[in-house]
Amino acid sequence: MKKVVFSDKAPVAAGPYSIGMRAGNFLFVSGQIPIDVNGKLVEGDVKVKTRQVMENIKVILEEAGFSMKDLVKASVFATSIQDFPRINEVYGEYFDEEPPARVFVEVSALALGVPVEIEAIAYKD
Repeated sequence: MKKVVFSDKAPVAAGPYSIGMRAGNFLFVSGQIPIDVNGKLVEGDVKVKTRQVMENIKVILEEAGFSMKDLVKASVFATSIQDFPRINEVYGEYFDEEPPARVFVEVSALALGVPVEIEAIAYKD
């Protein structure tokens, strides 16, 4: 089973991709940036922007019948490794126990000049 995930509570895809794709028991969430449901970039520091990214991921998961507890892998991309502690602080608020496996990578640039993007994979029996 393969199914595209769409939510009117999440930003629409800004290109030729789906915000989420369910494949069997897995859900693949495309990289989310700090953009709101109206397509506007969120103002504020990297913590505010990271919170918007995580909320986007949460909405997409919920639309597909998953939750943050179902995440098994996340990839964090940041334009400055100096933001690691602030991004990590907000990211950690979304996991009470058993956080997913993760990679945190510094990149030279991200779409629309944002400082953080996160993609995720969830699994549910």
